[in-house]
Formats: sequence, structure tokens, C-alpha cells
Amino acid sequence: MNFMKIIKACSHKNPTSSDPLLAGEGLAEYHRGGEVRGVPDGLKIFSRSLRKSQTPHEAILWSHLKSRIFNNLKFRRQHPIGPYIVDFCCLKKWLIIELDGGQHNEEGNIKRDKERDENLSFMGYTILRIWNNELTENIDGVFETISNLCELS
Repeated sequence: MNFMKIIKACSHKNPTSSDPLLAGEGLAEYHRGGEVRGVPDGLKIFSRSLRKSQTPHEAILWSHLKSRIFNNLKFRRQHPIGPYIVDFCCLKKWLIIELDGGQHNEEGNIKRDKERDENLSFMGYTILRIWNNELTENIDGVFETISNLCELS
């Protein structure tokens, strides 16, 4: 059974300050490769702390993505994008990978994740959500899906 969910990006990339999502919000500026600059210091500090305290599932996935091991692509982990911190991101491919534990199946979190996914998709990112157990039970299938998404970008 496949527990992964793919949220496709909106048709445009590199939103500008005229986009409804960003207008007047004081979010960051977009630069080369979709990188966001001007992230609030608090978000930067929090993302650094998340990198230091990764979950076992994040450690497994990161061991396959770091240092351009996977398809020679640069991935970042616990990377701030706008008001969000994403688990893993390949800026070149506009791909976000989120690892989800059981807490993401709770009603409030489902709604928050949906809104977050819609906003990130609006920014031009494709989001792949992977349940933790899918990673441990079907790691080859997970990386096949990631590879396919990278080829499409």
C-alpha cells in the first residue's frame, strides 16, 4: 500500500510581491533557484535547532540525500521557506519532502498541513509527503518516487 502523497506545484514559479500570498505579508524575497532570503532570525534559529535534533526517520532519509549522494542533487534539511520550515528541499527541482509521523493524522494538523501545502504549492513547489512507516517499509519505493519527481522538474 502506498502512503505517499504528492501535491503538485502551481503553474508559476518565483512569485513576486504582487502575488496575493505575499502581498503585504512581509515574507522573504525570492532569489536564484527559488532560495528565500530575509528569513526572520527566530525562524533561522529554530530551523538550526531542528537540524540538531532530527528524528530517526529524518536521519535515515538525510543519509541518502546529503552531500549530493542522490542524483547529484543538493538537498537542504529543515530549510525555511517563507513562514515555514520544510523537512527537506531541493531548490533546483522545486521539490519539498515532508516526513509525517502519527501526529499529522490528527484533525487540527491535517488542516494545517493542507493549508501549508497549498501555500507552498502556490509558491511553485511540488510537495511529497511520506509517512514514516512508508520510509522504513518501502525505502526503495520512496526513492523511486523522489527520483521520478526530480526527473519531471
